[in-house]
Amino acid sequence: MTLDELKVGQAGTITELEGQGPVVQRLMALGLLAGSLVRITRRAIGGDPLEVQVMDYALSLRREEARRVMIVREA
Repeated sequence: MTLDELKVGQAGTITELEGQGPVVQRLMALGLLAGSLVRITRRAIGGDPLEVQVMDYALSLRREEARRVMIVREA
């Protein structure tokens, strides 16, 4: 499952980031690391961008970026 598939209020644990290059490196620098808990807090109209909470701060991501973040949804 990818991060963009979560609904507002749902959370998951990051398992991996797909791809290579500067986009993935940027996501890792922003705190999206394997083992981190991430929660969707808001979505813009149309679903892009979305706001996530990771490591006690809010982060806005494009759907394209969120699709690179593989997660396991929390029960």
